[in-house]
Amino acid sequence: MTDYSNTIQQHLDRIAKHARDLFGNGHVADYIPALAKVDPNQFGIAVCDLQGNVYQAGDTTTAFSIQSISKLFTLIQALQIYDEELWQRIGREPSGQRFNSLMQLEVEQGIPRNPFINAGALAVCDRLESRCSAPNYQLLELLRELSQNPHLLVNTTVARSELEHGSRNAAMSYLMKSYHNFDNPVEKVLESYAHHCAIEMNCIDLARAALLLCNKGKTLAGREILTQTQSKRVNALLATCGLYDAAGDFAYRVGLPGKSGVGGGIVAIYPGHYSICVWSPELNDAGNSLIGTYALEALTDALGLSVY
Repeated sequence: MTDYSNTIQQHLDRIAKHARDLFGNGHVADYIPALAKVDPNQFGIAVCDLQGNVYQAGDTTTAFSIQSISKLFTLIQALQIYDEELWQRIGREPSGQRFNSLMQLEVEQGIPRNPFINAGALAVCDRLESRCSAPNYQLLELLRELSQNPHLLVNTTVARSELEHGSRNAAMSYLMKSYHNFDNPVEKVLESYAHHCAIEMNCIDLARAALLLCNKGKTLAGREILTQTQSKRVNALLATCGLYDAAGDFAYRVGLPGKSGVGGGIVAIYPGHYSICVWSPELNDAGNSLIGTYALEALTDALGLSVY
């Protein structure tokens, strides 16, 4: 195994310097008004290794709304509870459609294509609502443990903005309910989903939180969150579905499993080696961080990282 520790910081510093030259080429998410107010000219990248060492450059301590990156961690929660039973009413295939497509959900009779599109994440939240006594608090506690940051909080202003502009999510939920694939009150699940998306973390927090997927499902402290098989399968879903309808392009350019959010964050996994989080609020046309994708491509090219 190649040891990159002597050069990784040098590469991060170089990437962070060049990343700032790309400011102004994307656009922040504005369909959620609270996100439209975020300063677009920010960039951070953090890499965590299996010994817990963190390498970082840029705005890595600035907290941001994790948005759809939360779907990765609600999936982890659900797998802990349901394991293979979870897949009886949620698919595992790439969507090839926008993350909030209603058309695909209608054609496929209320079965979401995968857990990382909005419909799939709402279905996961519905399952958690059925088995968890306090799903919002329990997700926050899991993330506090994984990130080693006990101070993580939900941005209630962002959560409220999500709810007030979540008509499409409500439509998906009611459509699934019409096909008997949604068990709990829609309004309650939507509230949980909005609070999950509005959790604020920084690049270091998220790099640490995702490390279990590099470590066969175990935390650095040795606690097994997922089995080795579950960890392998989550990484496979990240590789095929984590970047929505741009998953193929991301695999081609970056070569690692990843999960994005419209807050501008992306987490990427190099199993057995590193977890990476990059953040820059400006998005490309697919709704993924424009500069973040560039930075991950530059890093994996420089270090020769790939699961392919």
